[in-house]
Amino acid sequence: MNSMKTAARTVLSKYATFSGRASRSEFWWWILAVFIVLFICQIIDGVLILPLLGFEAFQAEGGTPLSFIVSLLVILPNIAVAVRRLHDTGRVGWWLLIGLIPIIGALILIYFYVQPSEEETNQFGPPQPFS
Repeated sequence: MNSMKTAARTVLSKYATFSGRASRSEFWWWILAVFIVLFICQIIDGVLILPLLGFEAFQAEGGTPLSFIVSLLVILPNIAVAVRRLHDTGRVGWWLLIGLIPIIGALILIYFYVQPSEEETNQFGPPQPFS
């Protein structure tokens, strides 16, 4: 759990920093933290917020206002850490746009994200240690 807190703190401190590198563990701990937060927000939406707005719990037409707001708040750090992760594998951040290709693009990005970091300094800077 300490690594997840460290990753969240690191990514949020570099909220919109697209330069530099992000280690594999930093990236995946951040992704897990965002997944957990959004899961909890979905539950809060379904149990608390939607009934207060007059919708039945987990009704599709009601939407998920809290989850939507949190998603908007983390979209920029998500993009920034993804670009820094691509930098860590020696790729330019523009590779992120391949994710716009349905299914294949997402699979290619996942492949890039699980690749080991380049151990030496590359064009994007020295490797970033993550504890």
